[in-house]
Amino acid sequence: MASVEIFTPTPTSVSTTKRQLELLAPAKNADYGIEAIRHGADAVYIGGPAFGARHNAGNSVEDIARLVEFAHRYHAQVFVALNTILMDDELAKAQQLIWDLYEAGVDALIIQDMGVLQLDLPPIALHASTQMDNRTPEKSVFLEQVGFSQVVLARELNIPQIRDIAASTKMKLEFFIHGALCVSYSGLCNLSHAYSNRSANRGECSQMCRLPCNLTTRDGDVLAENQHLLSLKDNNQTDNLEALIDAGVSSFKIEGRLKDITYLKNVTAHYRQQLDSIIAKRDDLESISHGRCEFNFTPDPDKSFNRGKTDYFVNQRTEAIEHFSSPKFIGEKVGRITHVGKDFIKIDTSESGKQISFNNGDGLCFFVEHYEVQRLSDDKLAGTRVNRADGNTLYLTEVPKDLKVGVMMFRNFDHKFEATLNKDSASRKIAVDMQFCDTQDGVGLTITDAHGISATVAMACSKEAANDQVKVAANLKKQLAKLGSTDFVANKINLLTEQVWFLPASTVNELRRDAVNALILARVNAYVRPARWQHNKEARFPQKSLSFLANVANEKARDFYEQHGVIQIEDTYEKNKVLHDAPLMVTKHCLRFSFNLCPKEVEGIKADPMFLDVGKDKLKLVFDCQKCEMMIVGSNQMVKQS
Repeated sequence: MASVEIFTPTPTSVSTTKRQLELLAPAKNADYGIEAIRHGADAVYIGGPAFGARHNAGNSVEDIARLVEFAHRYHAQVFVALNTILMDDELAKAQQLIWDLYEAGVDALIIQDMGVLQLDLPPIALHASTQMDNRTPEKSVFLEQVGFSQVVLARELNIPQIRDIAASTKMKLEFFIHGALCVSYSGLCNLSHAYSNRSANRGECSQMCRLPCNLTTRDGDVLAENQHLLSLKDNNQTDNLEALIDAGVSSFKIEGRLKDITYLKNVTAHYRQQLDSIIAKRDDLESISHGRCEFNFTPDPDKSFNRGKTDYFVNQRTEAIEHFSSPKFIGEKVGRITHVGKDFIKIDTSESGKQISFNNGDGLCFFVEHYEVQRLSDDKLAGTRVNRADGNTLYLTEVPKDLKVGVMMFRNFDHKFEATLNKDSASRKIAVDMQFCDTQDGVGLTITDAHGISATVAMACSKEAANDQVKVAANLKKQLAKLGSTDFVANKINLLTEQVWFLPASTVNELRRDAVNALILARVNAYVRPARWQHNKEARFPQKSLSFLANVANEKARDFYEQHGVIQIEDTYEKNKVLHDAPLMVTKHCLRFSFNLCPKEVEGIKADPMFLDVGKDKLKLVFDCQKCEMMIVGSNQMVKQS
């Protein structure tokens, strides 16, 4: 066994003036989180056993500890979403869970409920969930003052607004760059609770906003039938990443804790490549974690679940942020049907804009031209599967009756692509330099990674000069470079011995293995979790009164706000017994704008209320043109109490 010496650099020896960027990926469970890190995530966020805003994405503390152990090998981080509002009888359980998570090595908590700050907490970093409705510099300043180190910004912000917030705070700014968009400002939606008694603030959203509906004016004119009028396209900020960096965003968040593993791998790899490309051309940026990724596929987010793409409001309000036709995954456009046979179709792919190669097992879909609008059902989209592909002639498992010449087809399942992603599809390696040298009674090997973390091992052995110095030196370097399935890949290998010695392969292999294990230990010892920021008791909240939309659900949250200068506080919607004309949703998505009826755009138009019919329910739309917002308003008769 070799003797071991480990060098762990102090923080000053690895300090950097570069700005560190973080690609933050979702994790349904520990195995998903591990794959996210393998595919380039600098951090992952995951739900714990309770109190996460995705009720069906909970995980045991033991599984989270397993994920933490893997993540820290690459100095990647693990955040746990504890971002529901809490009732008084849940606070003690939440406190114990937080301590358990801290002891499991978790790096930070993502929280919504300010009552958490009144608990007896370990020194764990706190991130302000987007459920807090983080839109202003004033709110961000306050969050920093009371102990948050990272803030998840509202998705609706534009570049100038983000820049203003960045100028006001030292907190790291986190921004959603990909995935599903909630039509409401996060934290300002009670629609689900009102109609199904399932609270979005408690992780149980029924997604009523994805249902088909009719839109009518106050006079009863029908503007749209059987359309998904509150369903938005999916977020895709690929083209805005550098602008977001320059505006002050450092953490780039992918949505999707309920998405499948191929979505996670594909989308994470895509943004890893995009950020790496930006970092490569700039001297002021670097990734916060360690290691470089290699993929055995070409990432393409269009091939994973999405409802079309929009950059939302990052570049101010634009047209076509909504996805009225269907909330389902339509997929990539592949072309129009030119011929329909008994069991096959032929497709002209020229309109797709790219080279299309079909595979056996591909899934295809298309929009049905005629459907019953009165049914308010999502029957506009039909699909079929390719049994055998012969070029652009596709033999189908079933030829739907609505298929005809001229219909545009979409591929929403690329069998070959999905099969590749369901296998091992990425590796992540940390580059190291090696120095092989003499010791008093044998040889030694030092391995140093790119971040200055180093380990040295020495082994006593007899040394005999090699007859063919050049050949033996080449073989020795080749043996030392055999890092195989370890986390490392050899960069430079320097032989610094007095002369090239002939050594048994077993000796070199043992020396290399011991050095690798020593470096792994050194890297674990070098990892430092982010510290919790201090809570300034004198900080003043920017508002004196809070409506039910502030989601104050427990006495500790109430105490927190009162300590920080708030005078009047309403109970959260889930506890409020009397609500008249309550805004059940506040959104920047505006149906007046979507239907060319915006008073700011069309002269002579008034912002009169409109109505949505969703099944048997009628929702009233109220427009605040000064704020450029739309509200769904419910009367007290509409509210179903717990």
